[in-house]
Amino acid sequence: MPPSPSLPELLATVAAVTDLPALDAVEQEIFGRKHGVLTLRMKEIQNALPEQKKELGKKMNVMKQTLTEAVERRRKELELASVASIAETDRLDVTLELPKKDRGHLHLIPQFIAQVEEVFGRMGFEVAEGPEIETEENNFNLLNIPEDHPARDAQDTFWITDPSDKSKPASERFVLRTHTSNVQIRFMKSHTPPFRAIFPGKVYRKDADATHSPMFHQFEGLMIGKDVSLANMKSVMMEAIRELIAPTAEFRFRTGFFPFVEPGLEVDVRWQGDEEESREGRWIEIVGCGMVHPNVLRNCTIDPDEWQGFAFGFGVERMIMIKHQIPDLRLFYQGEPRFLKQF
Repeated sequence: MPPSPSLPELLATVAAVTDLPALDAVEQEIFGRKHGVLTLRMKEIQNALPEQKKELGKKMNVMKQTLTEAVERRRKELELASVASIAETDRLDVTLELPKKDRGHLHLIPQFIAQVEEVFGRMGFEVAEGPEIETEENNFNLLNIPEDHPARDAQDTFWITDPSDKSKPASERFVLRTHTSNVQIRFMKSHTPPFRAIFPGKVYRKDADATHSPMFHQFEGLMIGKDVSLANMKSVMMEAIRELIAPTAEFRFRTGFFPFVEPGLEVDVRWQGDEEESREGRWIEIVGCGMVHPNVLRNCTIDPDEWQGFAFGFGVERMIMIKHQIPDLRLFYQGEPRFLKQF
C-alpha cells in the first residue's frame, strides 16, 4: 500500500484546485468518513502504543485544523473569482423589467375570519373554539331545539351515531356540529358572566349547490350581562357589518324565529353602488340574532332572572360572497389560481 500523502502534499493539492466541483472532490478525498486520508490515519492511531497515542492525536488535530482552513480559504478564493468573471462577461440591461414573482397569501376565508376577530376584538369580544364532533345534547338539546325539529333529521344533519337508536342518552350520541352554537354552550358552562365572545369555525349540513356546501364556516357571537339589551345587539351588529362589508350600509330588522333566542330577529342590509346589476341597492338578509332564550341560560346554569344577553350568527362564505359579488360558493374550494389571485 503506498504511503498516504503528507500535510505539505495535501496543502499543495488544495491550492492547485481550479474550480469548486474539483475542490469538493478533494475535500471528500481528505475528510471522507470511510476512505478519507484523515479518517484512515485516525484508524492507525488506534493501533499505536499507548504512550504514542497522545502525541499522534495532537498532530492529527493540528493537521485537520490546517487542512480545514486551507479548504475554506481556497473555496472563498474560487467563489470570488467566479463572481469577478460574471462581472466581466455578463452584461446587465438596466432597461429590462424585473420578473414578476407570485406571492402567497391567506385564502379568502381565513383572511375574512381574521378580520372578524380583529373587528370584534376591538369591541371586547374574545375568541373561543370547540370540537367539530359534538354530542346531541350540546348541539341540539341544550339549545332548546325540540325533539321533532327538522334540523335533527338525518337528511339535514351528519349523524355519527345512529339517529334512530334511542337507547343511548343524548350525551352519548354524536353529530358533526351543524353550527358553532355548541361552543356557546360549552363557553357558558365554563365561564361566569358577564362575558362576550365570538365562535368561528367549520360546520356541517347536508347541502350542496351554488349557494350551499356540506362544509362551510360560521362565526357566532354571545354577550351576557346584567343590563344587555336589544339596543346593545343592534349597535354591535351595525358596527360589525359596516366594518366588514359596507361602510354605508342601511339596516332593516325583522322578527324571526329561532328556538334558542326570544325574541329573534333577522337583519337585512343594503347599500348603494355603481353597478345596476349588482346586489348593491337591494335588501339582503345577512344575519340571524336575538336575545338568548331563558331556557338556554338555565341549561348552562346561568340564572335568567339575574343575567340576560344576545347571540348572533353569520355565514362566513355568505358574507364574502355578498362583499365581493361572488356568484358560486364552490369557487372557494376549487383552488383555482385565477380566482384566488383576485383577493
